[in-house]
Amino acid sequence: MRSWWTPVFLGLIAACSSDRNSPAIPPDVPANLTSTTLDRAVALSWSDNAYTADPANFESYGVYSTTYDFDNDLCGGSWALEGTTVAPEFVVGALTNGVSRCFSVTARSVEGAESARSQVRADTPRPDSRNVALNVLPSQDAGSGFRFWDDLNNDQEVQDNELGLVRPGSAAGIDFVVERDLEGSVFLAPVRPGTGVEFYSEVPVGDLTSVNFAPCIPDSSPDACAPYATSSIEASPGFGYVFETDGGDGFVRYGAVRVTHVGPTLVILDWAFQTDRGNPELLVGKNTPTP
Repeated sequence: MRSWWTPVFLGLIAACSSDRNSPAIPPDVPANLTSTTLDRAVALSWSDNAYTADPANFESYGVYSTTYDFDNDLCGGSWALEGTTVAPEFVVGALTNGVSRCFSVTARSVEGAESARSQVRADTPRPDSRNVALNVLPSQDAGSGFRFWDDLNNDQEVQDNELGLVRPGSAAGIDFVVERDLEGSVFLAPVRPGTGVEFYSEVPVGDLTSVNFAPCIPDSSPDACAPYATSSIEASPGFGYVFETDGGDGFVRYGAVRVTHVGPTLVILDWAFQTDRGNPELLVGKNTPTP
């Protein structure tokens, strides 16, 4: 049974070390920390309140990270400095896809006094790819099917050569096929058992990174979320889609798609896949359909 996780903004953590003998006043604690999940990276941004409150006292922001226990929703206790910046944004790179981290930010004064850490943001990098071209059935079978991840060596670990596989639309093991109906409309049709799809939102999204969290479809089931629909869904330029797929190990895995072009014989899309099993986090927040 799948369980949903909602990102929790943890309370303020104990202040970072500073010189207790110094009369220096630390800047305000950075507010409103948010994140955007990238491929092997996480982009962080926050309010510039520490600078705007007292520009003469502000020196820089410090970005910290630690491990994150997804199953228990707990951050680790050993925080490491990722870097410093004078701007209220920072990209943490060289991360491992599917491995969650906790992030927090401090502000430092010109005299070296450091504020307490901001609220914590947990995030999980995931692989993605842009401008993938798929053919449309019935025009061409070859290259009209797509699978987010196929565990080719059966080790339950995600390798790069197992991701984003373009296959024939007639193949039984694909997640979806692109097909055209008699009226000329183009659809993404789930194929493999355990695969379902939902619109991410009722309006187009600006970028693949806007598809942030696998939507929970309200239901009376124990986890209050219904399985995704297995029926075809119309492909429209600019719209985002979330796929729920069977990982083969009792856990679902989630993929995101943003369609950029729809033609009679060709569809171009961007995709992302969350390699962390059962983790509905594609990016940053929970989305539920509007009643």
